[in-house]
Formats: sequence, C-alpha cells, structure tokens
Amino acid sequence: MELINTTGLCAAWNLGMDKHARESLVVVVKGTFTLPLAGGEPRLAAGQQPPLESDVFTGEPGLSAPRYESDFAPLKRRCDVLLNGSAYAPGGQPATAVDVGIRLGRVSKIFTVAGSRRWRAVGDDIGMTAPQAFTVKPVGYDLAFGGVDNGHEDPARHDACYANPVGRGFHRELDAGLIDGTPLPNTQERGAPVLRPDGDYRPMAFGPVGRHWQPRSRLAGTYDQRWLDAVFPFLPEDFDEGYYQCAPPDQQTDFLQGGEEVLLYNLTPQGRTVFRLPPLDVPVVFFPRRGPQQERQAMADTLMLEPDRGLFTVTWRASLPLADSLFEIAQVLVGRASRGWWRARRAGKAHHPSLAGVVRAARVVAEEGLDE
Repeated sequence: MELINTTGLCAAWNLGMDKHARESLVVVVKGTFTLPLAGGEPRLAAGQQPPLESDVFTGEPGLSAPRYESDFAPLKRRCDVLLNGSAYAPGGQPATAVDVGIRLGRVSKIFTVAGSRRWRAVGDDIGMTAPQAFTVKPVGYDLAFGGVDNGHEDPARHDACYANPVGRGFHRELDAGLIDGTPLPNTQERGAPVLRPDGDYRPMAFGPVGRHWQPRSRLAGTYDQRWLDAVFPFLPEDFDEGYYQCAPPDQQTDFLQGGEEVLLYNLTPQGRTVFRLPPLDVPVVFFPRRGPQQERQAMADTLMLEPDRGLFTVTWRASLPLADSLFEIAQVLVGRASRGWWRARRAGKAHHPSLAGVVRAARVVAEEGLDE
C-alpha cells in the first residue's frame, strides 16, 4: 500500500481491531507547532515529530509516569488535552504555592502546586514540614499524590494508590518509622490540601494516565479463564473503547476543529498565555483496488502542549474498516493533491509536478537500462 502525504505534517498507518475482531486501516497524522509564548499565531515547527510507536515514560517503564502515549490508538471518541510542563511563580518571585490551569473548550482544570515538603511523624502525631519556596516547579504524576506503600515487613500489609502508583505521599500503614521524612506530593486539588498520608486525594497533573491505573484499567475489560478459553487473542466483550483515551475525564473534550482558544495559567514565565489553535483540516482519501474511493475527514483527537519546549502537537486519526485485509487498499492520500495529480491518477499515469521531475524519471529509467 502506498501512503501519499501532501500536508507537510508527518503521517503513518497501522492496523486496528475492535472487540468484534473487525480490522481497520488506521491513518495517523501528527503536526508539530510553535507555541506563541509572546503573542502571535502558532506556526508549523521546522522539525516535525513523527507519530510515536510506543509509550514514553519519565523513568523506568511501568514504574514511572507516562510522558507520552503511543499515537497509534485504533480510535478515540473524544479529544485528549494533555500538557507536560512546569508551574511558574508569578513575576518570577519565589512562592510556596502557585495555582496552575488550562482552559480549552469543555476542559477547564486548575489545581495547586506546592513547594517541596516532607511528612513529619512522631508516634501517632503526623504533620509536615513547611513548603519550600520555588520559582519553577515541574508538574507531573511522579510529583502528584500516590505511590506504593511496601515498607512493612509483612507483605500482606502492603498497599498502593491505584489511581497513581508512581506518585508520592501515600501511606496506608501509619507507622512513624515508615512515614517520617518521606516526601509529600507537589500538586493537590484547590480547597482539598493533602493532610494525611492515608487520605483519599485525587492525583493532580495534566499528563497521560497510566494504562494500568484505576479507573482507566477497568475499561480494558475482563481477562479471565473464560476469555482465555473462548475469546483470546481478541478483546473481551466488556472492553470499553474509552480505554483508548489517555487523558483523565476532566481533560477530554470534543474533537478539535481549529480556531479554539487555549488559555495557560502560570504554566509559562508570562503567567497568562492565550492563543488560538491553527486550522486543523486534514482530509484522507482511501483508494481500494476495486470499487470507489472512500473519503474521510481525519479528526483531531489529541493535543499535547509543551510550554517549556515552546511547542505543541496535534494528532489526527482516520480509519477505514477492511472487508478482508490490507491488500485491498492500493493507495491512501493524506491532504489535498493538485488537479494534475488527479488527472494523472485517472489516466493511470505517474504524476510529475515539473518538467525536471519528468527528466529525472527518464534518466533513472535509462540508467537502469544501461546497468542491465
């Protein structure tokens, strides 16, 4: 199959399968744009990042927070709005706590970033040290409430914060010897400060949620003996397609259309950064070997903001159910082609956008003939 990309963005394809074992050809398009920190409009970045084939973590895979999730999800029903970045104290003046937030469409999320603190435990008395002042503080699930409590000598008394097992501050066992001096999280809900290590607190960050964290893992379905005997290697019947969304529910919104306003609060040195997304129109045309062409509008279903890098990426997705296999598709066109390209295709000829291209093609044919 030939993939033709005229967009200036990066494009790739993969095969996806739903829980009914029906296969689809999935085309993924990814664009990298400059994030206008000092005003102006986003522009295509000089270096375009290709779609990621696998998840990327902040540290050891599975034991640290996901930094990016693979771009090759078979489908998404909504748009994930994500951010990797840092909290900036207003005016560059050291502060012990700073509120940070994102607003885009239906997404409006704000929480507090606190300076570094540690639990202080003596007997039954559990408190914390005063937060240290900061001017810039990274924000992520590694620094959010959560973690694993496995310090007790009895493994039966080990536990974890299943909503964020890679975080910090969580302790189910209120043993002063195990708690004293351990770090608290740097992020917390506004109006719901972390006060106890065994409390029920929401982990606060803007990045991707781990595939095995709760409640996302529950959407993956049931993998029991019945599944092994009757369904494997296909998805279980109770698989929920919402599993493919890597953002928490409060960071999911409608597919992006382009022109939406993005507001970042205390996530850049400027304090308040506002810009609008660029036009996000990406058509995709599938050309089967038999039958008429199938046109799709790729949907912008993932936005990753990276203010510290001055960039953001948008990922589009379009898919076509396959009747049999990938071999039934001859070509896929991503973007728009010229009239000349369409005329050449209808005539069954190769398209050359210039006379120089024709000369080069003829030269290649001639050289191959001489080699023989």
